[in-house]
Amino acid sequence: MIKYNGINHLAFATADMDMTIRYWRDLLGMRLVAGIGDNKYRHYFFELSETDMVAFFEWPDVEKIDEKDHGVPVNAPLAFDHVSFGVETSDGLWELKDKIAAAGFWVSEVIDHGFIHSVYTFDPNNIPIEFSVAVRDIDLRRFPQMKDAAPSQVSLEGADPVPGFWPEVDRSARGNDREVFPGEGMVLAGLAEKIKK
Repeated sequence: MIKYNGINHLAFATADMDMTIRYWRDLLGMRLVAGIGDNKYRHYFFELSETDMVAFFEWPDVEKIDEKDHGVPVNAPLAFDHVSFGVETSDGLWELKDKIAAAGFWVSEVIDHGFIHSVYTFDPNNIPIEFSVAVRDIDLRRFPQMKDAAPSQVSLEGADPVPGFWPEVDRSARGNDREVFPGEGMVLAGLAEKIKK
């Protein structure tokens, strides 16, 4: 069975990488761990945790998204509502709230969601962000709960994957079938020059 180890990276877009670095690195405290690009684009990565990163493409003609309140329904094309970053401690959540407010950005009050406490804000690109700290002794990963008053039939099948809905793999990629193709990020490992030779 596949085991996930986090979000390798979330990729957002900005027209101003310097402003984005100031916010994500200097205000939020996420290390800038990688950057690739050329005269047409940049792609930079910020460290969120040992296994998770936040990335930004800088494209000169990208426009800020319209500000949309977290979790409020809209009648428009939409694939993303907001992202919530986990914070280790309650003190850390309050520290973030104070830092964001001191920098002049809107930040919500601390909201108690029962299993997490959260604050909400927007980055300079209007990306809706939530920061959340787990409430002690409530672990939804160990003890999933379905409290929906009108749950879907599929959700009532439980938390664990249900086999049999999707077709089984009839031919696994092995040996020579597992070809890996070069991508832009190979410059980070110094491999691009080796391939060109």
